[in-house]
Amino acid sequence: MHLSGVILLLTYAMPPAWALDAYGAAPVGDPSADIPPFVIVAALLSHCVGFHMLVQIPSGLLGTRLALSRGGLTTYAASLAIAGALTASALPVALRMESLGDLMGLWADFMIRGSLGLAGYVWMARRSRVIATES
Repeated sequence: MHLSGVILLLTYAMPPAWALDAYGAAPVGDPSADIPPFVIVAALLSHCVGFHMLVQIPSGLLGTRLALSRGGLTTYAASLAIAGALTASALPVALRMESLGDLMGLWADFMIRGSLGLAGYVWMARRSRVIATES
């Protein structure tokens, strides 16, 4: 799980569009800005940690458990399907969004970032299983 979390954190090197918009609206030297820049960075980190704990870890564990005797692509597909369902159910509740267009944009952003981390987790889980059977 640490590998998927690190990969997810690295995907935030390219911040989401909402963070770039908020950062552009909050100049560093303006004390009257609605959101200070450090709050935007804190929000990015909390999104990363929240997504990792609520979606990525359960979907990685459940996907690899359900597709235990299957191939790596089947395990990855099962993990992605579970992650997609968890993300679709958690986003409207967590962010109280009502616009379907904004919700789909955020869902796609989270799924792209999460899919890279899940690929790392599935690869590591498959690799450790192969090493264990060779011993």
